[in-house]
Amino acid sequence: MNTETKTCPITANHIKVALVGQPNVGKSMLINSVSNAHLHVGNFSGVTVDKTEVLFDYKEYHFTVVDLPGTYAFTDYTIEERVTHDYLCAEDYDIIINVVDSTNLEKNLQLTSELLTMSKKIVIALNMSDEAQKEGIEIDEKYMSELLNVPCVKVSAAAKTGIEELIDTVVKTYKEPKKEPKLIFSEAVEEEIATIVSYLEKHKYEAVNSYRNIAINLLKNNKKTYTKLHDNPIWTELQPILIEASKHIELHHNTDDIKEAFAEEYAAFNRGIVAEVVKQTKQVQKQTLTEKIDSILIHPLFGIPIFLFFMWGLFQLTFTLGNIPMDWIDAFFTWLGDVIAPTISNDDVRSLIVDGIIGGVGAVVLFTPNIIILFIGIALLETTGYMSRVAFLLDGFFHKFGLHGQSFIPLVTGFGCSIPAYMSARILKNDRDRLLTLFIIGFMSCGARLPVYVLFAGAFFAPEMAGNILFMIYVSGAILGLIAAKVLKMTAFKGVDEPFVMEMPKYRLPSFKLIWHTVLTQTIMYLKKAGTFIAGAAILVWFLSNYPHSDTLDTYYEVKIEQAVDNEQKTMYENELAQKQLEQSYLGRIGKATEPLFAPLGFDWKMNVALQAGLAAKEVVVSTLGVLYSIGGDVDEHSQSLADNIRQNIPFASAVAFIVVVMVYLPCLAATTVFAKEAGSWKYAVYLFFFTSIVAYVLAFSAYRITLLLS
Repeated sequence: MNTETKTCPITANHIKVALVGQPNVGKSMLINSVSNAHLHVGNFSGVTVDKTEVLFDYKEYHFTVVDLPGTYAFTDYTIEERVTHDYLCAEDYDIIINVVDSTNLEKNLQLTSELLTMSKKIVIALNMSDEAQKEGIEIDEKYMSELLNVPCVKVSAAAKTGIEELIDTVVKTYKEPKKEPKLIFSEAVEEEIATIVSYLEKHKYEAVNSYRNIAINLLKNNKKTYTKLHDNPIWTELQPILIEASKHIELHHNTDDIKEAFAEEYAAFNRGIVAEVVKQTKQVQKQTLTEKIDSILIHPLFGIPIFLFFMWGLFQLTFTLGNIPMDWIDAFFTWLGDVIAPTISNDDVRSLIVDGIIGGVGAVVLFTPNIIILFIGIALLETTGYMSRVAFLLDGFFHKFGLHGQSFIPLVTGFGCSIPAYMSARILKNDRDRLLTLFIIGFMSCGARLPVYVLFAGAFFAPEMAGNILFMIYVSGAILGLIAAKVLKMTAFKGVDEPFVMEMPKYRLPSFKLIWHTVLTQTIMYLKKAGTFIAGAAILVWFLSNYPHSDTLDTYYEVKIEQAVDNEQKTMYENELAQKQLEQSYLGRIGKATEPLFAPLGFDWKMNVALQAGLAAKEVVVSTLGVLYSIGGDVDEHSQSLADNIRQNIPFASAVAFIVVVMVYLPCLAATTVFAKEAGSWKYAVYLFFFTSIVAYVLAFSAYRITLLLS
């Protein structure tokens, strides 16, 4: 070793580098490969750990490279780890060179992923690239650079190859503005990061690090970050947010240790990187259980059919099992209406309570079992780690439509509810790709649309076929979304695709606690909408359908009803009166006014009104149809009055067109508000309204005409 000292002058062209890596990755050998390097060996202040500084000149730049002790992770348990940790956090330097072993990339990325949370410029040196090549390991360093948004350079300290390219890359990175690395966590962690970042932005917290890095450090219980924020006035409000965030993340990882949860997060990210950039050309050791399962579930040929089979099974269960308790719920609300009705003397108030509130909310609550089964199915696929595999599997397929495999996560979340789906699109860091995904999420039929599908499938198809029809509707919506993505990518969202890392968590047994938490949260959200927002909408629909009330019509039909020769004729006159009153109500007038616009789709004015009410919330479509079509009918716990009325009053071709519109048109008001927030402007919500309305009308018209031709 050359121990001659050389003083490197501190000039404008001076670059100070922190050389970081795990033990035995060849850091010292790498820096010794620089031909004109001069080593200075001493000790770090206060400890006996060697401090090696390397000084050299390259072109017009003067380099000081501090070779830090090897550390497996960004911790401070041992003296060596503490020295490296403290130096990186507290000392003044310009850039980090992270040296990794190319023959053991996944293990080495454990430290790399943690370094990416620092607000420092980084260059990754893929050392031992010659050994990796001999072992049949091929690393696509250019694609890795794109995935991480950090320069990656292949080098070999032993063969002295790639050294000059590495130094050139360091100079280039030093001169350029700092870029934010792409370190992506799971949806649960990203959600909590976004919450903390939003809070810091709201309070204009001043910091050297980015808000995202601060949020990550807070979630990881970083002592220095906590100490710095603890004395700030915002800490009082921030602490409860952090407590809830930790509970949420720990629940998703089925652990009480936040460090263990983040270790899993980093490991999943690292596996995703390796899966994307590493190819093994030679036979390797025996496969692990996870690899054996992956060889089947994410097989290039069989993977997608297996996924479609799982989804088909889920929708079959949603319909068949969900139908069992529906009769009990229907009977309960019928009984409740029968009990309350005699206690209210005023006809208008009785109609409001029984027909408006109980009938409207009951029509929505009726489908809660279907919603719960759908939520359980999606939660099961997510908690086992399968959903992330599907995202990886579909990446190449999605790219054909201008989307990323990572877009799959918010898209499949959209089958449950559009609101969390829009929020989970934050994992897409490129604005254009995130916007495109946001525009397509609405094509994935949310749980609120499920009641409409179940109602129409049950009305027009036998129970043994209804599950298949439900599956076809959901798949058709997804296919339409992909086609729409391709069109938008070729027009409004032109540009070069930006790669992302697919998270690859380990397979694990389903966590009952996590599934319970997820399903309970989403079901309560659904029922809250039914009990508040949808109840209000049902009252509004009831009012619009009952007023203005014609006393003249009442008087005219009272005589006819009294003169009826039998109960059948009496029922006919009662239904006719209800029909006439409904037609001249505010709701009837709205429907009649818009009827010419929707006539080409085969819709009557009642269907128009139901769709317009659905702009507030898709569940309201069912309750509105209940108000419009069940008036005057005898309803008991054994009759499916609404389905019967649908089948009798709506032609099959019109029903098909109606379902197409429900599949495509604008999400509910609450989801649209979240969409505008996530997209960054209300103008995008206006674009979404026109885009979905035009597409829905054109597709419904086509579906109506084709169905007429085939029937």
